[in-house]
Amino acid sequence: QVQLVESGGGSVQAGGSLRISCAASGYSISSGYVGWFRQAPGKEREWFATIYRGGAGTRYADSVKGRFTVSQDNAKNTLYLQMDSLQHADTAMYYCAAKTVCEGWPRWAEPGWYGAWGQGTQVTVYA
Repeated sequence: QVQLVESGGGSVQAGGSLRISCAASGYSISSGYVGWFRQAPGKEREWFATIYRGGAGTRYADSVKGRFTVSQDNAKNTLYLQMDSLQHADTAMYYCAAKTVCEGWPRWAEPGWYGAWGQGTQVTVYA
């Protein structure tokens, strides 16, 4: 029932910006957690951000801190990932993932903690 649909990926020159949307359905993103992950070929899926408390709470990995910003529009039930100062190392498939039920201690950096995943969108950074 819970579904996440991503859009907005593409190719961008190094130093440029890109904005990804993650449209949620089947539940309200005003509750729970939404994690952001990326995966480059031959590498493990990497957590880099989580948003919670209806968008009031955010957490970032050091690799993207200061360059990436996660936000959400509760009226549209849509999340956004704004990526600035993109680097070649940012090239990967980008995913949003939802944890709809808050119970126990949050484990937002663990992929298995989330119950629903978007299909992913490719981000390619070129010189």
